[in-house]
Amino acid sequence: MKNIISLSGGKDSSALLLLMLEKNEPIHSVIWFDTGWEFPEMVEHIDKLEKYTGIKFVKLKSPKTFDYLLAQHSFIPRNKKFKKGNGYGWPSMIRRWCTRIKIDTIEKYHKTQSNFTPCIGFAADEAKRVPINLKKKWPARYPLIEYDISEAEALQFCYDKGFDWGGLYKLFGRISCFCCPLQRIGELRKLRKHKSELWQRMLEMDKSIQVNRGFKGYKTVHDLDGKFAEEDRQLKLNFKMTPAQVLQLQILHTSEDYSKNMEYRL
Repeated sequence: MKNIISLSGGKDSSALLLLMLEKNEPIHSVIWFDTGWEFPEMVEHIDKLEKYTGIKFVKLKSPKTFDYLLAQHSFIPRNKKFKKGNGYGWPSMIRRWCTRIKIDTIEKYHKTQSNFTPCIGFAADEAKRVPINLKKKWPARYPLIEYDISEAEALQFCYDKGFDWGGLYKLFGRISCFCCPLQRIGELRKLRKHKSELWQRMLEMDKSIQVNRGFKGYKTVHDLDGKFAEEDRQLKLNFKMTPAQVLQLQILHTSEDYSKNMEYRL
């Protein structure tokens, strides 16, 4: 049986690859899907991991770039409540077109293979994520669960091997697509503060969208940017406020974030 590893490049799938090699498990191939929306540090990590392991990764892409699909692709939506036009717009919980394309592309590769087992990087403390589906085309393995490796242990294992993603995990809890609308709003705040060039790219992407511009409960990314800018302005005024006023402002921001984004939490 051939083991085919699905590599996102995050801590869990990276640890999965490194551990399977360490345990001398046979690996047929390593698949990585390049969305074009990765952190630059993630692309560097993939290159470093490829050189370290000596395995030439199977690097997959969508036939049309995600930027094109976001803002230019002509389509007629199946659900009539969505507008037809150019571009799918920002993904959402009920319109995860990006995930579907990624899955379809990986499955297309799977169909070229025979007698194989997909290996997925769910950690031991994520066992509840394992789908219960006995009718799956390709029953998968979850080696980190088999090895009883937690998320924290997976990250430390990668650090011990010299992989640090340029410090991304010091800032963010998860490091998938930098522009993902499904990440927590606190992650987006940090993106704007610490990765301003990527935030600026998101604003440019937002301007290019003609339909479905809604982003995480806000009309546009520009609206969210305005909210963050106002928060920054208020913080600068805090030294003029009493402790009670500062606390009241913090409570207001927290409750607003919760009400707007509860349904979008991962």
